[in-house]
Amino acid sequence: MGSTSAENSNPEGVGRRDLIKRSAALGLISVPTMSFLSACASGGGDDTSDDTNKGETSAENPFGVAKSGALDVVIFKGGYGDDYAKAWEAAFDKKWGTKSAHTGTQEITGKLQPRFNNNTPPDVVDDSGAQQIKLDVLFKNGQLLDLAAVLDAPSIDDPSKKVRDTLIAGTLDPGLQGGKNVALPYVYTVWGLWYSGKLFKDKGWTAPKTWDEFLAICKEAKADGIGGLAHQGKFPYYINVAIMDLIAKKGGLDAMKAIDNLDPKAFVGSDAAQAGIEAIYEVVEKGYLMAGTNGLTHTESQTRWNQYKAAFITSGSWLENEQLKQTPDDFDMKFLPMPVLADSQLPFEAIRAGSGEPFIIPAKAQNLPAAQEFLRSMLSKEWSTLFAQQANSLSILKDGVDSGVELRPGTQSTVEASKAAGDNTFNFLYPNWYSEMDVSIQNASNELMAKRIQPAEWLKRSQAAVDKAAKDPDAKKNHRD
Repeated sequence: MGSTSAENSNPEGVGRRDLIKRSAALGLISVPTMSFLSACASGGGDDTSDDTNKGETSAENPFGVAKSGALDVVIFKGGYGDDYAKAWEAAFDKKWGTKSAHTGTQEITGKLQPRFNNNTPPDVVDDSGAQQIKLDVLFKNGQLLDLAAVLDAPSIDDPSKKVRDTLIAGTLDPGLQGGKNVALPYVYTVWGLWYSGKLFKDKGWTAPKTWDEFLAICKEAKADGIGGLAHQGKFPYYINVAIMDLIAKKGGLDAMKAIDNLDPKAFVGSDAAQAGIEAIYEVVEKGYLMAGTNGLTHTESQTRWNQYKAAFITSGSWLENEQLKQTPDDFDMKFLPMPVLADSQLPFEAIRAGSGEPFIIPAKAQNLPAAQEFLRSMLSKEWSTLFAQQANSLSILKDGVDSGVELRPGTQSTVEASKAAGDNTFNFLYPNWYSEMDVSIQNASNELMAKRIQPAEWLKRSQAAVDKAAKDPDAKKNHRD
């Protein structure tokens, strides 16, 4: 949630919450089925599990989980908290007689890099957040288990199906390295704008579908003494959600692929990129930003938005859970696809959608059978429902939450938006492929939002980041058709 950036760096864990769930529409959610990743390197892990952790295999126990044994689980404690994992571990220990050790932390690299170096890693890791250990690095070092056996195992809910056949199309692709599934991106995420249904009702505003309508609301908000757009200024990842969405919608999938494929005209020479960045800069120029937003962290900016100090904010679908304690009961949080510029190639309903929050099994995990069964269990309806209850978010399992559970308004709105989008979904891959390029573009956006550079300079700096990435010999291994 996938989230491998500041989007999930909330220091607070999240407490238990109401049952949350699901509409039959969930099974209709789709993600682009284009191949997200091609070969990235060589590597992968071998089964090095200690035989003492191996039990007898059976139809119900395909990996041979020993009836007693230890399981070491480390979870990134960010926007989704870690209560969901504690619920999983309790269910797993009850079923298998294991004893799970739980660690919830934001210091993934700090806590785990020494353990990987010493060949004593945990059994299951949610490798997410700003301090994520990069998947490509772990893979190249042969430190990740190939998850093919988990994905090809029988589904717990329907043993006639493989686990991989129960998942939303395309959601496994971000976990590919060198053609192998070495990470399980567990959370289904959509990105875009968010607003308060209560505020809009009180003001008589209608959710905008075009950029001109968006600017009109921002203008009215400014006249009323509140900001039009808030963004998490200290983490420019978030404003890039708006910028890149506008570019993708304006220029269509070709504009998106040009950036991912490091095209020499990805930014400079791209009409879509120019239109997108000029649209964002108009918000800055006309003073429609929430006061002080450029200097705020994600939680600070989001909390002021919860206090009705701005009409809109950019984020992904972890926002509702991350802001539970700060959100008024009658706030009525709503998700909004990015409004479109004139003559956009993709419709308003199109959304950036995909999967994140990568779970991995280290190749040298001490209890590989239990680790593999743990991931298989994560992709059961029971555990997917537990995740929805605890994290107010959806997993990549199709129709993944038991019927009859009521969704919170923000989560419900993402379900409705996903249904409306249908196949009109897109997702950039350059942040996973080229982290240095991603940071450079974020830095340029930070300068733009602070009015220290103009759109032309943003395009120039972003293109320079693309051109630098293209010089890396490994870049040829990543390509979108």
